[in-house]
Amino acid sequence: MKLFPNTVRGVVQAIDEIFNQNRYADKVIEKILKSNPKWGARDRGFVAESIYEMVRWWRLINEVSPSKDLYHLFGTYWLLQGNKLPEWREFQGLDPKKIKAKYEQVKDIRALKQSIPDWLDQMGEELLGDKWDEEIDTLNQQALVVIRVNTLKISREDLMNRLAQDGIETYAPKGYKDALVLAKRQNIFKHPAFKEGLFEVQDASSQLVATALEVEPGMRVIDACAGAGGKSLHLAALMENKGRILSMDVEGWKLQNTKLRARRNGVSIIEPRVIEGNKTIKRLKESADRVLLDVPCSGLGVLKRNPDTKWKLSPESIEKVQGIQQEILQNYASMVKPGGLLVYATCSILPSENQQQVEKFLASEKGKGFELIEDQKVLAQESGFDGFYIAKLKKKAD
Repeated sequence: MKLFPNTVRGVVQAIDEIFNQNRYADKVIEKILKSNPKWGARDRGFVAESIYEMVRWWRLINEVSPSKDLYHLFGTYWLLQGNKLPEWREFQGLDPKKIKAKYEQVKDIRALKQSIPDWLDQMGEELLGDKWDEEIDTLNQQALVVIRVNTLKISREDLMNRLAQDGIETYAPKGYKDALVLAKRQNIFKHPAFKEGLFEVQDASSQLVATALEVEPGMRVIDACAGAGGKSLHLAALMENKGRILSMDVEGWKLQNTKLRARRNGVSIIEPRVIEGNKTIKRLKESADRVLLDVPCSGLGVLKRNPDTKWKLSPESIEKVQGIQQEILQNYASMVKPGGLLVYATCSILPSENQQQVEKFLASEKGKGFELIEDQKVLAQESGFDGFYIAKLKKKAD
């Protein structure tokens, strides 16, 4: 593949912003694509993919590169992919043989080969044992593009045919009744079917969460850590847009998109509400048939799509988020009616954020009124999708 100075410059500029100015990769990519409207689809694809892959392999690239110069780092990444470099001034001093030899030296050190911090490698091995090796290898692969069919407007088969007419091939993965996987990566947001609200982009593992709540039309449901409302929309479709869903979050700005998305999806039962403190929760005591706690987490299950997460995390930040998770469980569980269901979910693969949190809750005073019905530990190596954890708890009837 031929390299072009303007697109390589775009990649280098983005890498500078991500690592030297500590910005989020997805936001940087969005900004850089917006400021270069003349780039065609191929250029945009090259830039976005190169940035994500450099972020993914950042530690390995730095280990193997002869210098920390950003063009040298890009050139090292390009050579590690098995490509040839053009004879540009920026790439002088890069010897493919030396880079290959350096890679051979470090490839048996897992933290370097898999390009992760040492602490994360140790923690992963400690908590996942012999499953860690394959899990981190899987999480370093590029994510598939998965969409969730909006069954309020169209069936999975009809959407599949509609997309196929426009040359977008999809397949239906087993065990996910509303999911379609794109055969080839592409920007699906520009398709008219998206603007018509016929689908949302949502990983298959994430789609298991709403299903676990066993909702029915007419129920009162609370999605207590709703963010931008993706799972609330799925719940609304499963409820046939009948009943009531409170989409709540402590951060009001996250909920701003929910109304727009609901309108596009043809959903009228979602009410966004900001959690202004414990009073908001107390007012809703024993008011919901179903409560979803899709809690903040380390995000280690979604490294495929957010590779910069591993450079922003630390053992301290994981410990802090565990404190928040337990606090949410302790405070928000009160909103479930007797006989109702509570679902605790994370996009993490660490038992310390998952089953250990549920065990701790069940052993506590507030957790005594609940029993664990079942839990799902979704590893990326087993599902082929994101890593997730989903626990279904029932509140005992009085």
